[in-house]
Amino acid sequence: MKTEKNTTIPRATAKRLSLYYRIFKRFNAEKIEKANSKQIAEAIGIDSATVRRDFSYFGELGRRGFGYDVKKLMNFFADLLNDNAITNVMIVGVGNMGRALLHYRFHERNKMKVVMAFDIDDHPEVGNTTSDGIPIYGISQIKEKIQSGNVQTAILTVPSVKAQEVASILVQAGVKGILCFSPVNLSLPKDVVVQYVDLTSELQTLLYFMRKNEH
Repeated sequence: MKTEKNTTIPRATAKRLSLYYRIFKRFNAEKIEKANSKQIAEAIGIDSATVRRDFSYFGELGRRGFGYDVKKLMNFFADLLNDNAITNVMIVGVGNMGRALLHYRFHERNKMKVVMAFDIDDHPEVGNTTSDGIPIYGISQIKEKIQSGNVQTAILTVPSVKAQEVASILVQAGVKGILCFSPVNLSLPKDVVVQYVDLTSELQTLLYFMRKNEH
């Protein structure tokens, strides 16, 4: 990611942007008008120097001694994360994880909306519609359906052995961003953005730190 000054944003900073947005939304809901870097840092669980360094990539977001304007920063991060417009998302793979995500109400927390789901053509769920009105299609229909539904973002929850094959199909159909729950590294064109979510790895990391604290 780059700022308007064409400065590349570190990946660690980019991953905190949604956290900053969430905090400023919370502060705004609590009628807090100004917040300093210490308050923001404590709300996220990082140090205030990191907050100031992150914000420095975007120019003058606040003035030393005056704090940050909560509503202004909330709107700034909303624009940065494109949360002022609805983003249509699809889920590919309606196994246990996929079904859970189909019922997760993304739109109640932000402006991402799951509008369709896919699985293999002979999957028993194909042809059905969820209680929230989300249709489930066969993968053979993917190109036709995502073009008509204006979808370029996919959540991939298929078995690891199928992840690369299905991801390639998604890219061919026009997908530009994939959130992948399969613990494999996908080989895709450079203009396709991929984020990985490895729940097993995260749990193992949690257990490691728990054991470390015990000793």
